[in-house]
Amino acid sequence: EPIQERFFRPHFLQAPGDLTVQEGKLCRMDCKASVSGLPTPDLSWQLNGRPIRPDSSHKMLVRENGVHSLIIEPVTSRDAGIYTCIASNRAGENSFSLELTVAAKEVQKAPVFIEKLQNTGVTEGFPVRLECRISGEPSPQIFWKKENESLTYNTDRVSMHQDNYGYICLLIQGTTKEDAGWYTVSAKNEAGIVSCTARLDVYTQWQQPPQQTKPKKVRPSASRYAALCDQGLDIKAAFQPEANPVHLTMQPGLVESDDL
Repeated sequence: EPIQERFFRPHFLQAPGDLTVQEGKLCRMDCKASVSGLPTPDLSWQLNGRPIRPDSSHKMLVRENGVHSLIIEPVTSRDAGIYTCIASNRAGENSFSLELTVAAKEVQKAPVFIEKLQNTGVTEGFPVRLECRISGEPSPQIFWKKENESLTYNTDRVSMHQDNYGYICLLIQGTTKEDAGWYTVSAKNEAGIVSCTARLDVYTQWQQPPQQTKPKKVRPSASRYAALCDQGLDIKAAFQPEANPVHLTMQPGLVESDDL
């Protein structure tokens, strides 16, 4: 008795959902169709109801485990739309659809310094800020170094800050002599990297000398000789070769004139 061959309509075991892909990137749609009998179904792809033909940017692959893939690389704005995958055999057909959204290509700009680090000096024990401003797309990562040592985390005394406007700051509280040195800030994104270096000097806080009374200044007159004689200084004796310079410096009450 002849055995009657049985056919079954294909159905999908695996199908992707809607996708969003950035322009210029790779898009991959995977699906797996299964049937309980023969023949094995044929798969075809459509975009907005029109058949997709393989070309340099559209490839259709079948793996040994029965997974079918539509690969688009690079994705362009023309690839956006409704994709339909159709599996068919002599018993019938089945299909699924998804929407591909193509996002605008991300603008990339290498980091640049709008304001560079400046050499800075601070008195020991006081706080100091090392500041700069950087732009770049996408927003760059920031790295700090002191000499050859990376500053990778914040402490109670040394902390790193940045905001959404590109301002970068390294804040040091209660500076010490060990904080002095060369500091480097680097900014990196997919488009490039840029660095800037500046020096921090830490000065010792010297004890302030006691306040002294400022000496009285003589108002200049038309005659320098008259002004000096008014203070009791013998000009002729002062400029004799044998005059003792120490004697001049020890004159009590000697007052300097601005005109001298």
